[in-house]
Amino acid sequence: MFTDISALSVPQLKQGAAKLGLNQATFDQCLDSGKHEARVRAGAAEGEKLGVNSTPSMFINGRPLVGAQPFEVFKQVIDEELARLGTK
Repeated sequence: MFTDISALSVPQLKQGAAKLGLNQATFDQCLDSGKHEARVRAGAAEGEKLGVNSTPSMFINGRPLVGAQPFEVFKQVIDEELARLGTK
């Protein structure tokens, strides 16, 4: 999905759901209802405000980690933050 975000139209999302073997009726109803649209838009706006422009992007105590990272990188950042806070 994220290799070509221009391909995230409603029909393409439904086609992708079918390829994944999801319950098509449930998926379609959820997507068509717009039930979660406000949350998705709010999350996108928050990410934009924080400068997120790629996935995956995560923050550990305010420190950004961008792109797929190995466990060791997460461990290092978490350990550094714990040490900085005096909890390790």
